[in-house]
Amino acid sequence: MKIGLLSAILPDLSFEEVIDLAKAYNYQAVELACWPKGKSTRRYAGVTHIDVDDLTEEKIDYILSYVKKNNIEIAALGYYPNPLDGDEEKRKFFQNHILKVIRAAKDLKVNRVSTFIGRNQFLNEDDNFELFKNDWPEIIAYAEKLKVYVGIENCPMYFTKDEWPGGQNLASSPYMWRRMFQEIPSPYFGLSYDPSHLFLQRMDYLKPLIEFKDKIFHIHFKDIKLFNDKIDEYGVFTYPLRYMQPKIPGEGGIDWQAFIKELKNNDYQYYACVEVEDKDYEDSFLSRKKAIENSYNNLIKFF
Repeated sequence: MKIGLLSAILPDLSFEEVIDLAKAYNYQAVELACWPKGKSTRRYAGVTHIDVDDLTEEKIDYILSYVKKNNIEIAALGYYPNPLDGDEEKRKFFQNHILKVIRAAKDLKVNRVSTFIGRNQFLNEDDNFELFKNDWPEIIAYAEKLKVYVGIENCPMYFTKDEWPGGQNLASSPYMWRRMFQEIPSPYFGLSYDPSHLFLQRMDYLKPLIEFKDKIFHIHFKDIKLFNDKIDEYGVFTYPLRYMQPKIPGEGGIDWQAFIKELKNNDYQYYACVEVEDKDYEDSFLSRKKAIENSYNNLIKFF
């Protein structure tokens, strides 16, 4: 298991600067954001450290040479849209870009992509599962053909007013993971596992590490802090950001010693990438660097 950094927290840095910073803070790998170039209204989205729309053989050679020279590995290529969006034009665009990221992962010898299943937030789970059955087999078949592992991040994308009532990612529970893996029984279809999203839902975030150990292709290290006084005020059915805050690892409620121990017990040997989404560290570039440094220091003692 190697500790890495998800590059989305560094939108203003170039690919080279991201690699240099990861090296400076002793990270072993980087998950590189691969959004299509352009603006996005969502926080941590729209970040492009590898442009898969313009990935020539020359650029591929340069990227591989640069990471090798700096002794940094590419953990995965990351892209997190809503591939089951209710808008057909958006849905097709997002799905087509996922296919491009899968192709890029093959060309860059990464062979790992981290993304979302998506969800039409105005439909129930069963109706969304029908959308999944219609659209995702073709995507996973393409990944399997190229021998690229697709890990689905388990974030419910269910935090703010614009994501209600159902959230924008169907794959947020073990129940749904089982259904999905039964529907598409591909060895290249699995999880990018983030324990903070189970902790938010008051679920056991250690237990699935055993049941789904063969399906966990990638790990995100992110924490969450819950405010019980806010839950007492609003209840759990309000917008979750009213009563929770994403935190860097070690400053929320996750027991990282227990989590990493369980990964070791299950012989997890891939990458685990710090995902910084902590507003307490976003007032400046120096603060973001401090978040990256503190996250590493909070976790590495358990490695």
